[in-house]
Amino acid sequence: MRYGVTLQGAYEPAEWVELVRWVEQLGFDNLWITDSSLHAGDCYVYATLALQATSRITVGTAVTNPLTRHPAITANAFRSLVQLAPGRVACGLGVGDRPLYELGLPMAKVSTLRDTIEVARRLWRGETIDGEVGRWRLVGAHLRSPVEEPPVYISASRPRALELTGEIADGLILLAGLFPEGLAFAREHVARGRAAGGRPDFDETLFLYGAISDDEEAALDSARTIAAWFPKTAPDYARLAGMSDELIESVNAAYTGGEFQHARSAARLIPDELVRKIAFCGTPAQALEKLDWLRGAGVGGMSVFPLGADKRETIARFAALCVGSGSA
Repeated sequence: MRYGVTLQGAYEPAEWVELVRWVEQLGFDNLWITDSSLHAGDCYVYATLALQATSRITVGTAVTNPLTRHPAITANAFRSLVQLAPGRVACGLGVGDRPLYELGLPMAKVSTLRDTIEVARRLWRGETIDGEVGRWRLVGAHLRSPVEEPPVYISASRPRALELTGEIADGLILLAGLFPEGLAFAREHVARGRAAGGRPDFDETLFLYGAISDDEEAALDSARTIAAWFPKTAPDYARLAGMSDELIESVNAAYTGGEFQHARSAARLIPDELVRKIAFCGTPAQALEKLDWLRGAGVGGMSVFPLGADKRETIARFAALCVGSGSA
């Protein structure tokens, strides 16, 4: 079992360096950094700082997208990170999310994601690409030298993206809530892709958005916005969790876009019981109950995305529950 922390680069560089050193000292295996367009610092700058500040932890993007950078530029960025810290880099990709909208971009097509991964892997292997790959034309494109391929993770929630993940990726980054029906739905579609693909190894990492606190109400309130994100971006799981079509419509009308932190008004519409099913929130005892269920379900990796005012409290309590450090 691997445990990690997912963070936005929303810290001053000096504070960020201190924070990621502390995360490694707590015993975590992975640090995932979001690519939040204009809402946080550049993920590649923050990944570089994190790799330089640590010696053991694996650092990955969670996730970047195929639209804001040419895939060859993305491949070159990861080549540089792998050279900086061999064996400690993960390439996390997805079709994009709400932050793309303020750039005037829609979420990418699944086919574009496939083409991006093809371009990156060919360049990492040292190939020269001359021709069209999907929407891009490359003319004698090559990197300065080949590099050991970093594992490619896809963040996926909808069926086509889940099936692509199983087919071509090294791992899945999954936001499926914390209830059996959501996990089973995702795994069913990944399994279809795995049957069609041929990659020998596959990793599953579940992202846990939420807060752990002795004050259960405060933890619920901190996690409520991610519950409002699901009807907008992952409606299949919202329905599986028990949200009615009327509630989904009301939440979507109140949440027009942006990152999940912008969904505060919509979040007030969601009952506590649904927040508990979707988000990783509650007291340490409640968090441990959810972790025990996930371990029993055979989840290979988990990463906490701390929400609320006291993110360090959630990280420390998660560490105490998972890796035996921190404070429960």
